[in-house]
Amino acid sequence: MDLSKTLKISAAGMQAQNARMRTIAENLANADSLAESPGADPYRRKMLTFKNALDRATGVELVRPDKVIRDKSDFQKRYDPNHPAADADGYVQAPNVNSLIEVMDMRQAQRGYEANLNVIEVAKTMLLRTIDILRS
Repeated sequence: MDLSKTLKISAAGMQAQNARMRTIAENLANADSLAESPGADPYRRKMLTFKNALDRATGVELVRPDKVIRDKSDFQKRYDPNHPAADADGYVQAPNVNSLIEVMDMRQAQRGYEANLNVIEVAKTMLLRTIDILRS
C-alpha cells in the first residue's frame, strides 16, 4: 500500500476518535444536569456512530463520524424534594449518563487515537529512511 494512503487512513481514524472524545466529553459535562421542570426530560446521553466513506482521490475506504444518536435507556431518579422539577414523591429525573462507562469509552477512544498516531510515526520514519537511502 502507498504510504500516502496509509497516512490518509490514519488521519481519518484520528479525526473519528477526536469526534468520539468530544461526544463523550459532552456527556460527562452534562452528567449532573437535572430536569428543569416537573415532567421534563434531563440531558440524554449521546453516542456517535461511524461509517465507511470512499475517498475517490486515493481509492481507499476511510472511517468518518456519521450520526449522533441518543441513548434510549431509562433516566435515573434522584431524591430531592426541594428541587423545582421534583415529582409528587420528591424524585427528579437525572441523565442516563454513567460516568464510569464514559471514562472507559474515552480511554478506548484515546487508545484508538494513539494507535493511529503510531501508524503515522512509523510511516514518517519509513519515508525518512527511504529519502536517506536515495541520497546515498
